[in-house]
Amino acid sequence: MRLIVAALALLLLAEQWSLWFGKGGWLRVRDLQRQVTLQRDANAVATRRNDALATEVQSLRAGREAIEERARYELHMMRSDELFFQFVAPADPAKP
Repeated sequence: MRLIVAALALLLLAEQWSLWFGKGGWLRVRDLQRQVTLQRDANAVATRRNDALATEVQSLRAGREAIEERARYELHMMRSDELFFQFVAPADPAKP
């Protein structure tokens, strides 16, 4: 009788082993769910970035204002009929 109980316990343990640690076991499923969640978060960030870039491309195609603004701030350009004033802080006489 003891041998039968030991054999049944061993069979149960073997079955549980594949359930927990096998190819489709609970631990693998939990890990895959975590990976899916991380990938969904990364996809959401990429989608927001793509939407912002698409909006920027649309505004650049639609009018000159966006192009002019970009040229001003990124390339420091100005129109020929504009005056440029630069304010410089006075030098500190205490510093040598």
